[in-house]
Amino acid sequence: MEIPIKLDKFEGPLDLLLHLIEKNKVSIYDIPIALITDQYMEYVAGLSGETLDVMSEFLVMAATLLDIKSRMLLPAPETEEEEETDPREELVQKLLEYKMYKYMSGELRERMEDSAGHYYKESSIPAEVESYREPVDLDELLGDLSLQKLYAVFRDIMKRQENRADPIRSRFGRLEKEEVNLGETMRYVSRYIFEKKNCTFYEILSLRPGKQFKIVSFLTLLELMKEGRVEVEQQEVFSDIRLSWTGSAEEEDLDDFISDYE
Repeated sequence: MEIPIKLDKFEGPLDLLLHLIEKNKVSIYDIPIALITDQYMEYVAGLSGETLDVMSEFLVMAATLLDIKSRMLLPAPETEEEEETDPREELVQKLLEYKMYKYMSGELRERMEDSAGHYYKESSIPAEVESYREPVDLDELLGDLSLQKLYAVFRDIMKRQENRADPIRSRFGRLEKEEVNLGETMRYVSRYIFEKKNCTFYEILSLRPGKQFKIVSFLTLLELMKEGRVEVEQQEVFSDIRLSWTGSAEEEDLDDFISDYE
């Protein structure tokens, strides 16, 4: 009477080798090739019912193991000057790569199983609530920030950019430094808004060319808003920003205000 023996199912010859190494509790870097080969051949002998494709993979590895076993049994040539290589080296490398991929596939499988229990609800927030934006308090935002402090920060940033310039590429072409007088620019922008009473921010930026002028103009506008001399209004996103003078109509008051920053 035959006793049926159930063999474990392995994904391939490398999977079987890893199982045998772990079963025998040996180092993957120092495989006892004779022991592992004998156990491997016992398993292959029980694969009579498998397909030709499966059998061919295991038989190729069996031939590789036998080749390694025979080379390890043969003595090394005495005249060989080069350093002797371990016949198991290539097999160990393949086992390490396979073990890494197997571990990664297990991690991905666990993450997929964990994510299968997560469900997401479609957004049902009313459009009015979703479109709400908390109003900005300019007094709290600007605080004790002054035009001089903002301009000092800007100059510090520009100086750092100059220090980071490529010593070779920076010599290409001709770069001219743009000089902007802070007090004069502030007086010019403030007086323009004072005389026009109503204008757009684009008009201010178009008064003079240059990035420095645009930056100082923006800082000037922030200071005027902080002092309550200018109101800013924008009907919708990306539309023109309109400026309205709400400060004193006396030129002397304007001059006093500007003189504090010169």
